[in-house]
Amino acid sequence: MNDMTANRSLWLVLGLSIPILLSIRRSLNRFHRSSKLPENYERVLILGASSGIGRAIAHIYASRGARVCVVARREAELETVAEECRALSTTAGHGEYQAGGKRVIHVVADFSEVEDMVRVRTALETEWRGLDTLVVAAGVSALKPLMEVAGVEKKGKLYTPPQADETALQKTVEVTAAAMKGNYIGPLVAAVSLIPLLSTTSPSPSILLLSTLASVIPAPTRTLYGSTKSASFMLYQSLSIEHPDIHFAFVLPATVEGNFRASAVDGGEVREADPNTKGLKREVVARRCVKALDEGDGAVFLPWLMSWSQLALWAFPDFVKWRAMKKYNFSTDDAKHDVPLF
Repeated sequence: MNDMTANRSLWLVLGLSIPILLSIRRSLNRFHRSSKLPENYERVLILGASSGIGRAIAHIYASRGARVCVVARREAELETVAEECRALSTTAGHGEYQAGGKRVIHVVADFSEVEDMVRVRTALETEWRGLDTLVVAAGVSALKPLMEVAGVEKKGKLYTPPQADETALQKTVEVTAAAMKGNYIGPLVAAVSLIPLLSTTSPSPSILLLSTLASVIPAPTRTLYGSTKSASFMLYQSLSIEHPDIHFAFVLPATVEGNFRASAVDGGEVREADPNTKGLKREVVARRCVKALDEGDGAVFLPWLMSWSQLALWAFPDFVKWRAMKKYNFSTDDAKHDVPLF
């Protein structure tokens, strides 16, 4: 047992040193995208731009004169964001047009629908003759434990009702399909639609996937959300190997402020402390997203301490699980309620 503990401690020390070494390496080999692509010529598509982090990212790019295309399903909100971007761009001294195309455009579309994404691609080809940066910031939330989605409650060793009937199972499948559509199918359709355009028309093609810490660290009540976000995270990581000419960045924040959870596909309620007081600020996450694209970063965890979260899960799994249960106010009769020791 002592040898096992010593070995685990050794691996832990080595693991903790990896982020530091990688940080030093990135500093020595810092990528400056602006040397290939001036900021005011960059063509940026933001999926999920009508609110939250996507909206904040659109504001940043508009303020520095980039050409910005904002996409979302909600027309009224999207038009508002487009007007905000035009105003920010004008205030910063940039004209309405750049290189023969409008500096700010918007397309009402669902990124999980094939016809909609073809329309988006056609708009980019028509207006800008290409694309430099794809930001995938759209997604959906799900907040219930999986058995609760099926209407089954556990008390001790008993389930009420004893089993999920056909209706309950069908409901679970439908809710899961909605989560898959927003968190996996959408990113998949976006990638297949736009990778060739990015690769052939940009001097520095880049893609950013806004993911979540829940995609790599399991948590109760986030069963559907975490698993579907994890699927798109793995999808884009694999794509980064298949398309080495495109820079892929991934941002995985912990809880972020805002009303993203209000429209959970499973109708679940927020269980953690108020995200609007405890969560990361949208503008902070947005700035880090843009920086990741500008500087060629890979996976970025927010806050930065979460870069070690996967190592912590390996080294101290019971503690990480206990913290996740505490955060989401989740308990079971079988769970250990004492704080696990390292």
